[in-house]
Amino acid sequence: MSEVQEMTPYQLLGGEGVVRWLADRFYDIMDSEPAAKPLRDMHPADLSGSRQKLFMFLSGWLGGPSLYMEAFGHPRLRMRHMPFAVDEAARDQWMLCMRQAVSELVVEDGLKDKLLEAFYNTADFMRNR
Repeated sequence: MSEVQEMTPYQLLGGEGVVRWLADRFYDIMDSEPAAKPLRDMHPADLSGSRQKLFMFLSGWLGGPSLYMEAFGHPRLRMRHMPFAVDEAARDQWMLCMRQAVSELVVEDGLKDKLLEAFYNTADFMRNR
């Protein structure tokens, strides 16, 4: 196996700085994209905690340090999202923001495609309505 095949998505993206940028860019887009307003309205006015939690989650989810699990335990994504009406529209708004953020990353297209597929599968799993 080549060294590249053994690298995690976290490493292939460039590590902590890029993952933090991705989480921040996602929330920047969500905060300014009119089509994502219903999704934005599900979040607190101050997004700093949301940004940090997404960064921590993505770090481990992408194969880097398990920051979220160390701080909060198992993510239990579906359970943690149950208080919110996550339907197809919310999933699609989330994906609109994440798709835009991922598209701005300077990485090869194959990695982008794999990330977007994994993000979609996770976002779709969050649906509870």
